[in-house]
Amino acid sequence: MPAKATKGNITTGHVGLNVTNLEKSKDFYGAAFGLEVMTEVDADDRRFAFLTDGRRLVLSLWEQSVGRFDAALPGLHHLAFEVESVEKVRETEARIRKLGAPLLYDGIVAHSDGAASGGIFFEDPDGTRLEVYSLDAGKGHRAPSGGAPSCGMTDILKCT
Repeated sequence: MPAKATKGNITTGHVGLNVTNLEKSKDFYGAAFGLEVMTEVDADDRRFAFLTDGRRLVLSLWEQSVGRFDAALPGLHHLAFEVESVEKVRETEARIRKLGAPLLYDGIVAHSDGAASGGIFFEDPDGTRLEVYSLDAGKGHRAPSGGAPSCGMTDILKCT
Protein backbone atom coordinates (compact mmCIF):
# COMPACT_ATOMS: atom_id res chain seq x y z
CA MET A 1 0.00 0.00 0.00
CA PRO A 2 1.41 3.43 -0.90
CA ALA A 3 2.48 5.74 1.90
CA LYS A 4 -0.07 8.36 2.85
CA ALA A 5 1.01 11.99 2.48
CA THR A 6 1.09 14.03 5.63
CA LYS A 7 -0.55 17.42 5.99
CA GLY A 8 1.59 20.42 5.22
CA ASN A 9 3.91 18.84 2.69
CA ILE A 10 2.14 19.97 -0.46
CA THR A 11 1.10 23.32 -1.92
CA THR A 12 -0.24 24.35 -5.29
CA GLY A 13 2.61 25.24 -7.60
CA HIS A 14 1.19 26.61 -10.82
CA VAL A 15 -1.76 25.86 -13.08
CA GLY A 16 -1.48 24.92 -16.75
CA LEU A 17 -4.34 25.92 -19.03
CA ASN A 18 -5.03 24.83 -22.59
CA VAL A 19 -5.93 27.87 -24.70
CA THR A 20 -7.03 28.46 -28.27
CA ASN A 21 -5.02 31.64 -28.88
CA LEU A 22 -1.81 32.21 -26.95
CA GLU A 23 -1.54 35.93 -27.76
CA LYS A 24 -5.12 36.65 -26.70
CA SER A 25 -4.70 34.68 -23.46
CA LYS A 26 -1.35 36.30 -22.60
CA ASP A 27 -2.93 39.73 -23.12
CA PHE A 28 -5.97 38.83 -20.99
CA TYR A 29 -4.02 37.42 -18.03
CA GLY A 30 -1.55 40.29 -18.22
CA ALA A 31 -4.27 42.94 -18.17
CA ALA A 32 -6.49 41.16 -15.63
CA PHE A 33 -3.84 40.10 -13.12
CA GLY A 34 -0.62 41.89 -14.04
CA LEU A 35 1.08 38.60 -14.96
CA GLU A 36 4.14 38.82 -17.19
CA VAL A 37 5.72 36.35 -19.59
CA MET A 38 8.63 34.54 -17.97
CA THR A 39 9.27 32.14 -20.86
CA GLU A 40 7.67 31.67 -24.24
CA VAL A 41 8.21 28.99 -26.87
CA ASP A 42 6.96 29.04 -30.46
CA ALA A 43 8.78 26.22 -32.23
CA ASP A 44 8.19 22.78 -33.70
CA ASP A 45 4.39 23.13 -33.61
CA ARG A 46 4.55 23.91 -29.88
CA ARG A 47 3.33 27.22 -28.51
CA PHE A 48 3.28 27.93 -24.81
CA ALA A 49 4.09 30.65 -22.30
CA PHE A 50 4.89 30.65 -18.61
CA LEU A 51 3.43 33.63 -16.73
CA THR A 52 4.84 35.05 -13.50
CA ASP A 53 3.69 37.48 -10.85
CA GLY A 54 7.30 38.67 -10.50
CA ARG A 55 8.09 36.18 -7.74
CA ARG A 56 7.03 32.79 -9.06
CA LEU A 57 5.45 30.89 -11.91
CA VAL A 58 1.64 31.24 -11.67
CA LEU A 59 0.23 30.01 -15.00
CA SER A 60 1.39 28.12 -18.02
CA LEU A 61 -0.66 28.65 -21.17
CA TRP A 62 -0.59 25.95 -23.86
CA GLU A 63 -1.99 26.76 -27.31
CA GLN A 64 -3.31 23.31 -28.15
CA SER A 65 -7.09 23.56 -27.93
CA VAL A 66 -10.11 24.29 -30.06
CA GLY A 67 -13.60 25.36 -29.02
CA ARG A 68 -14.55 26.64 -25.59
CA PHE A 69 -14.20 25.46 -22.01
CA ASP A 70 -16.81 22.81 -21.22
CA ALA A 71 -17.81 22.50 -17.57
CA ALA A 72 -19.61 19.24 -18.42
CA LEU A 73 -16.32 17.45 -19.06
CA PRO A 74 -13.92 16.16 -16.39
CA GLY A 75 -11.17 18.56 -15.40
CA LEU A 76 -10.99 22.08 -14.11
CA HIS A 77 -14.11 23.43 -12.37
CA HIS A 78 -12.77 26.96 -11.87
CA LEU A 79 -9.50 28.67 -11.07
CA ALA A 80 -9.49 30.94 -8.00
CA PHE A 81 -7.04 33.68 -7.09
CA GLU A 82 -6.97 35.07 -3.55
CA VAL A 83 -6.21 38.75 -2.99
CA GLU A 84 -5.67 40.48 0.35
CA SER A 85 -8.78 42.67 0.55
CA VAL A 86 -12.19 43.55 -0.82
CA GLU A 87 -10.58 46.66 -2.34
CA LYS A 88 -8.31 44.43 -4.46
CA VAL A 89 -11.36 42.40 -5.53
CA ARG A 90 -13.05 45.65 -6.63
CA GLU A 91 -9.91 46.76 -8.51
CA THR A 92 -9.84 43.44 -10.34
CA GLU A 93 -13.55 43.72 -11.11
CA ALA A 94 -12.97 47.14 -12.72
CA ARG A 95 -10.23 45.68 -14.92
CA ILE A 96 -12.40 42.69 -15.86
CA ARG A 97 -15.30 44.97 -16.84
CA LYS A 98 -12.94 47.14 -18.90
CA LEU A 99 -11.69 44.00 -20.70
CA GLY A 100 -15.28 43.04 -21.46
CA ALA A 101 -14.90 39.59 -19.91
CA PRO A 102 -18.22 37.93 -19.05
CA LEU A 103 -19.09 38.21 -15.35
CA LEU A 104 -21.05 35.21 -14.07
CA TYR A 105 -22.74 37.37 -11.40
CA ASP A 106 -23.13 41.13 -11.34
CA GLY A 107 -20.34 42.10 -8.97
CA ILE A 108 -19.17 40.64 -5.67
CA VAL A 109 -21.03 37.70 -4.16
CA ALA A 110 -20.52 35.93 -0.84
CA HIS A 111 -19.23 32.36 -0.93
CA SER A 112 -22.39 31.40 0.98
CA ASP A 113 -25.03 33.45 2.78
CA GLY A 114 -23.48 34.98 5.89
CA ALA A 115 -19.90 34.15 4.85
CA ALA A 116 -17.22 36.78 5.33
CA SER A 117 -15.41 35.60 2.19
CA GLY A 118 -16.54 36.27 -1.34
CA GLY A 119 -15.49 37.57 -4.70
CA ILE A 120 -16.19 37.91 -8.39
CA PHE A 121 -16.66 35.14 -10.92
CA PHE A 122 -15.96 35.59 -14.62
CA GLU A 123 -14.58 33.90 -17.75
CA ASP A 124 -11.32 34.15 -19.67
CA PRO A 125 -11.30 34.35 -23.51
CA ASP A 126 -11.80 30.56 -23.80
CA GLY A 127 -14.64 30.41 -21.27
CA THR A 128 -12.54 29.07 -18.41
CA ARG A 129 -14.29 30.06 -15.19
CA LEU A 130 -12.20 32.27 -12.90
CA GLU A 131 -12.67 33.69 -9.42
CA VAL A 132 -10.94 36.49 -7.54
CA TYR A 133 -11.80 36.54 -3.86
CA SER A 134 -10.72 37.82 -0.48
CA LEU A 135 -11.53 36.62 3.01
CA ASP A 136 -13.43 39.86 3.70
CA ALA A 137 -15.22 40.50 0.38
CA GLY A 138 -18.41 38.61 1.20
CA LYS A 139 -19.47 40.87 4.06
CA GLY A 140 -22.77 42.52 3.19
CA HIS A 141 -23.22 40.43 0.04
CA ARG A 142 -25.50 37.48 -0.59
CA ALA A 143 -24.60 34.23 -2.25
CA PRO A 144 -26.13 33.99 -5.73
CA SER A 145 -28.02 30.81 -4.81
CA GLY A 146 -28.73 31.28 -1.12
CA GLY A 147 -27.36 28.42 0.94
CA ALA A 148 -25.37 26.93 -1.92
CA PRO A 149 -21.82 28.27 -1.95
CA SER A 150 -21.00 30.29 -5.05
CA CYS A 151 -17.75 28.45 -5.70
CA GLY A 152 -19.62 25.18 -6.18
CA MET A 153 -18.66 23.41 -2.98
CA THR A 154 -21.19 21.36 -1.08
CA ASP A 155 -22.88 22.76 2.03
CA ILE A 156 -20.53 20.64 4.12
CA LEU A 157 -17.38 22.32 2.81
CA LYS A 158 -16.47 25.97 3.05
CA CYS A 159 -14.91 27.91 0.16
CA THR A 160 -12.28 29.50 2.37
